[in-house]
Amino acid sequence: MTQKLAVSKELISMAAVQERFSLDYTTSDRFFTEWFENLPALDDGEQKKLADLQNRFYEHRNRRALPEGTVDRLILSPLLDLAGLYDAKFTIRTEALVEILLGERDELIQGRIDTLILQEQFWLLVLEAKNTTLALSVAIPQALTYMLANPDIDRPVFGLVTNGDDFRYIKLLKSSLANPIFDLSDIFCLLPPQRSKIHQILQILKQISILIQSDYHE
Repeated sequence: MTQKLAVSKELISMAAVQERFSLDYTTSDRFFTEWFENLPALDDGEQKKLADLQNRFYEHRNRRALPEGTVDRLILSPLLDLAGLYDAKFTIRTEALVEILLGERDELIQGRIDTLILQEQFWLLVLEAKNTTLALSVAIPQALTYMLANPDIDRPVFGLVTNGDDFRYIKLLKSSLANPIFDLSDIFCLLPPQRSKIHQILQILKQISILIQSDYHE
């Protein structure tokens, strides 16, 4: 009988994910260049909106830790909208059920991803902040597990994990010839003194939007 396992309970460390899926971390500095190279420029209107978003977010965050729904409304949804990822040309699923069957282990890994955009090429995981803000390291193993459910081979998929304060991007590539590999971006913090990082967060989102549109129309 196939054993059903919950992502949030079974795959809570990088070691567990890497061992279960034969996942390798790449040391190549040319694998994940999308988060820092040739980023699209932002116009004056976008920069003004970002300044307003950051100031509003900081005013709320300065009072207390923010729950997931508030993070989404204050900062995340506006950023996705500015990046064009809410446009009708994209397919958006929220609270999507993800299942990965590991035949050699007779295991079915199950979980729910917060937002899945455009044919499983962009995954978004938001941490729930309760008494304190949780570190991104808690979310990255789960996000990678969900991204590994993508059936495409030899086409990269991207992920974003955030707790509201910090943002980090993930790139994963599954190959028919080798183990899947991944890399992580730097961490971008919205809290002072890193107040300019919101511009890079949006630029990377726009970059990913362009890339997955290109793949979609191939």
